[in-house]
Amino acid sequence: MNFSPQTAPVVTSDLAAPEVTVVVTTACHLCEDAVTELIRRSTLGQVDVEVVQAESERGRTLLSAHRPTMFPLVLVDGRYFSVGRLSRRKLDKALSVERVG
Repeated sequence: MNFSPQTAPVVTSDLAAPEVTVVVTTACHLCEDAVTELIRRSTLGQVDVEVVQAESERGRTLLSAHRPTMFPLVLVDGRYFSVGRLSRRKLDKALSVERVG
C-alpha cells in the first residue's frame, strides 16, 4: 500500500475510541503493516485512525516534536506510543487501559 495525502484514510466512529495517529513514509513495509492493522481495528470501533505523510506539514511537525528513529511513528491520543514495528500486544494493552481509564 502506498498512501498519499489525498488517499490517506481517516476513519472515525461515534464511540469514544482512542485517536491513533500514524506517521508514514514511502516504501515502508512497517508503515503498511501498521496502517493495515490500525484500519482493521478502526472497523471494529477500537480506534479512530489518522494517517499522516511524513513529508506533509503536519508530518514534519510531528516528526520534529517526537524525533523518531524510524517509521512509522505511532501516537495514541497525541502521546508517543511507538516507532517501527507495531506491537499488537502493546497496542492491546494500551487500548484496554484507555477503555478502562
